[in-house]
Amino acid sequence: MIDLKLHIRTAFAYFLMAALLGLVLRSYASIEIPVNYKFIVHTHSHIALLGWVYIALTTLIYKLFVASPLKDKKYRRIFWFTQLSLVGMLLTFPFTGYALFSIVFSTLFLFASYWFFWFFRKHGMREFKKTNAYACITAALWYLVLSSLGPWALGAVISLLGSESIWYRLAIYFYLHFLYNGWMIMALFGLFLHLLEHRQIKPSKSSFKKLFWSLNTGIILSAFLSTLFTKPPILVYIIGGVGGVLQLFALILLLWFLFPLRGRMKTIFSKWQWNLLQTVAVLLFVKMVLQLLTAFPYFANLAATFLDFTIGYLHWTFLGVVTIALFFFLDWFKLMRISSKAYVFYFTGFVITELLIFYKGLAAWQSLPIFKGYFEALAIGSSLIPLSLLLMLAFSWRGGQT
Repeated sequence: MIDLKLHIRTAFAYFLMAALLGLVLRSYASIEIPVNYKFIVHTHSHIALLGWVYIALTTLIYKLFVASPLKDKKYRRIFWFTQLSLVGMLLTFPFTGYALFSIVFSTLFLFASYWFFWFFRKHGMREFKKTNAYACITAALWYLVLSSLGPWALGAVISLLGSESIWYRLAIYFYLHFLYNGWMIMALFGLFLHLLEHRQIKPSKSSFKKLFWSLNTGIILSAFLSTLFTKPPILVYIIGGVGGVLQLFALILLLWFLFPLRGRMKTIFSKWQWNLLQTVAVLLFVKMVLQLLTAFPYFANLAATFLDFTIGYLHWTFLGVVTIALFFFLDWFKLMRISSKAYVFYFTGFVITELLIFYKGLAAWQSLPIFKGYFEALAIGSSLIPLSLLLMLAFSWRGGQT
């Protein structure tokens, strides 16, 4: 039988490595570090998104929708093939950046994700196939596959047009959009609906249909928001804006359905889990509002001109919405007990770094000075994140819950 808790600790180990690499990047401005900054950026982003989030989500999906002794052997092969690709990226990106071997291992990861997609579609438990949760997870995996068109396009773009071409950025933004807004957010919706369905809580068929199609149409149309740095015709802004509105509408529909049930939900979740859930809801709402703002030319220009706003938004989504939601699900499904004390360090580091990143963007926008000690403060705030992850892992190995 597969030890899925070990798989989650493996995902956490990748997260810890990504956080340490993030600390190196944040310390680069104040300490002389003999590394190639751009190469470390590539390593940091790949290990965070594909090591931590991907492994955590696929482990949860396997546990909830597929797991059985008959499927363990097949899933184990997919897991270890995925580890080969991730370790390969970890050992090549820091030293070569995008080069032959790192591209080979990145490509192997894409094949691993296709393999998992096929595995889920073939072996998902029949009893779940007509549920709302299963529909969301299936859509999430389709977005994962769709996002991979971005990396496949990069090779052709670089060879034909060069890395300075706008098509290079468009390919990357396409990948990130469908990875974040499609794969990750939709998978989180699916996991949450699955949890509720097991407690006999589910919206009416018509309500779910509105939510599902609003969210999916919004995800597809809001991809156009990633193209606005090219200053396209106004119609593109409108299409992207409609997508942003639809995603926000889908979230409001879900919250509207859940609001009358909050008393019942407080009895289902522990106070600690309820606080995590509320935090995710607030962060997701803010994320969708920020995304919608970029449909307006003025804010689209701000995001394209001052990249700290974009970096802050991406970290808000990844470190805030996605990671804290994963903490909740791992704790709820008993795959890993998340220490509430360690989480305080994590959330403090998250808030400090977000404030500083957005401040730097604001300072550049308004021609304000960067205060003395800014980069040191950013590094100190960043150090709280790997510290918190170390503490969480320590509590987990010890079996602690506080």
